[in-house]
Order: sequence, then C-alpha cells, then structure tokens
Amino acid sequence: MMAEIDAVIPGMISEPISDWAARSTGSPPGVSFEFFPPKTGQATENLIDVAMRLARYTPEFMSMTYGAGGAAQERTRVVASALQARVATPIAAHLTCVGAARREVDAVAEALWQDGIRSIVALRGDVPDGGAYIPHDEGYRDAAELVAGLQQAHDFEISVAAYPEPHPDSRGEKEDLAYLRRKWEAGATRALTQFFFEPEPFLRLRDRVAAAGIGIDLVPGILPVGTMAQTRKFATQCGTTLPPWLESRFVGLDKDPVTTGMVSTALAASLCFELQREGVADFHFYTLNRAEPSIALCALLGRVPVAVEEAHA
Repeated sequence: MMAEIDAVIPGMISEPISDWAARSTGSPPGVSFEFFPPKTGQATENLIDVAMRLARYTPEFMSMTYGAGGAAQERTRVVASALQARVATPIAAHLTCVGAARREVDAVAEALWQDGIRSIVALRGDVPDGGAYIPHDEGYRDAAELVAGLQQAHDFEISVAAYPEPHPDSRGEKEDLAYLRRKWEAGATRALTQFFFEPEPFLRLRDRVAAAGIGIDLVPGILPVGTMAQTRKFATQCGTTLPPWLESRFVGLDKDPVTTGMVSTALAASLCFELQREGVADFHFYTLNRAEPSIALCALLGRVPVAVEEAHA
C-alpha cells in the first residue's frame, strides 16, 4: 500500500508525506488570491467575509477581476475599493482596455488611485460576445500600451498576464514571449499565469522567460476545480489543456460537492508541491469567491493564520 501511495501518479502526491510536510514547515510560499466582483449587495458582504478570512494568511495581495464595459467595469472599481477600505492587504484591481477609449480607461485608473488602490493587473481583455478583438479607435491597442499609460499616470505596481500554453489569439509561444517582453519593458513587474493542471507547461514557460532575459516575476495561477463542467468551460475559453487523468478523478462526483472539494484540493496541493520542488516560491489562487479551498491549500503549504483587523473600524 505504501508503495502505491508513493508512486508517481499524475495528479497525486508523488513523494512521502513526511518529505513535503517537513518542507512545508520551513519557508512557506507567498500567496495571493483572486476574486470576481459580486452582482448584489449581499454577495459583496459575503465576499468581504471571504477576504477577511483569507487575509489571515497574510497574502501579498488580493486581486479583483474586471468586466468589459460600463456597469461591469464600475462594479469592479466599487468592490475593489470597498475591499481596500476593509482589509489591510493590498488590493490589485484588474483593468482592461477592450472596447474603451484611453480617456475612459485613464478615468477608471485615476478613480482607483483616489480610492487608495495602488496595484493594477493590466490586461487587454476579452470581447464580451467572444468575437475577434479589435482595438478601440481611441483606445490602448493592447496591455503593453496600457501598462505604459498607467506608469505615466501614477506609481502603480503593475501585474500582467502570462500563458503557459499559447493565448487563444496568439500565433504561438514566440509571439506570447515577445508580448510579455513588451509588457515588462513598459513597466510591469509581475506576471500572473493562466491556470494549468500539470507542472510542465509552467516550467517550460519559466525557462523561456529566463532564456530571453525577461526579468519579470513569474507567478503560477492555481485553479482548484469547482465542478468539471465549469472547469471545462474555463479551459475552452482560455485554451488550457485538460489532461485525461484530471477528468477521471471526478467521475461520479457531479452531485457530491463535498467530495469534489476534497479531491480538488488534493490535486491542487499536489501541483503546488511539484512546483515547489522546482523552486517556485509564490502562488496565485483563483478562489471563485470561496474561502475554504484556498484556506486548505495555505494550511497544506505551511502558511499559518494570524489575527487581522479591518483596515477601518
């Protein structure tokens, strides 16, 4: 039985528990958490509660995703600012340039700065209806131009996206790498990757970035599976490969969210352990606005909760 447990099986812990447990009590990795903006007042309060629970694990920052256009953009700003007013953890607001003139994007950035937001995740953004991306006639052409514009406006800390597998609109890895270089040269200091389920795509990207002399901090994005149906949808949208073994781990669990959560956390933890063995020291967790999976991962990775107070009483 022990030989089976310690065997190298995709998606399962592939080293003795004593080994990774000993390592996790040494220097735990840095973490950050990503949320999406709720649509109702009650959901916002629920998210603030989630953020307060996760703040106990002293993340580097928490980020809030950004909708394309109008009310969705405003909701991001409002919720990100509400979070920043309640927690001491830095809040990084996503900002995109899709479908907007520069003056509109700049106005949002200025409002975020006035609300105390000092970190931005600068993205091109996706077209809401899934159509082809066409730059706005009066807008930023892409994320690299957006980064440059933000740098001129204020001293924002700027993160951008990176892709272990080619972006759906990309012609391949070389184009993605060239684009990442432009974003770094424009002033971005951190790149958060799209999610992935096996370590090799991230490690290959890390090697390419290092070989190209791009000095940006590369942080892997980790997505604990919520449901397989949801994960398939996300993967299709962003071009992430779903390994056959992953789907097999969730067979028969469609109506069993508790067991799904247990399996999902185990698989995400295994991926983090494999990346740690390769020297990865920071992780960005896509929370889907839930606290428990990220809390479990923090515990497994050796991060100890501390008492926190709200930023403003």
